[in-house]
Amino acid sequence: MLIIGAKGFAKEVLEIVYQNDDINNLVFYDDVNADVPNYLYDKFQILRSEKEAKDYFNNIDKRFTIGVGNPKLRQILYKKFVNLGGELISVVSNESSIGNFGNQIGLGCNIHQGVIITNDIKIGVGVILNLNTTVGHDTIIEDFVEVSPNVNISGNCIVESGAFIGTNAIILPKIKIGENSIVGAGALVTKDVPKNVLVAGIPAKIIKEL
Repeated sequence: MLIIGAKGFAKEVLEIVYQNDDINNLVFYDDVNADVPNYLYDKFQILRSEKEAKDYFNNIDKRFTIGVGNPKLRQILYKKFVNLGGELISVVSNESSIGNFGNQIGLGCNIHQGVIITNDIKIGVGVILNLNTTVGHDTIIEDFVEVSPNVNISGNCIVESGAFIGTNAIILPKIKIGENSIVGAGALVTKDVPKNVLVAGIPAKIIKEL
């Protein structure tokens, strides 16, 4: 497997992969940061070019996952590495709890330790559910949403594509978070959030348009 990125979030994805005992032929990819070593933790090679990535997909393992945050960047990387011949996969921690009824999880999701997903939940492509997040019944989380640690999303919510929810935010039941909007850390969202805005506070209010 190839993990895109070799810094902060990629290291968290590594821990999931390690705990899931899936580190055979594991490599990382970083063509941005000059300060990363050739091998992460002196063990995992870091590829530096698209040619190296393409050769890896053709000759070793087609699987990749995205170890970088930021919804828009994740979408760009998804398209780029599929075009290089990779196949996006989800990385789901064995220490998460996922209900057994009616759930759909799209390709390329990163579901971390302590996450709780109940039943009848639809999760799109490339979603991050970070540490200790909870997602209630009948909720829809669309493509490339990023949910930070310790977020509580109640039942019957909709989080539209490209949204970002900050650490410790609480989303009350039957709330819609609009496309590309940002919910600030610690916010309490009590009513629908339109597209392309930043909300923060208790209760959450629109701070600015994006």
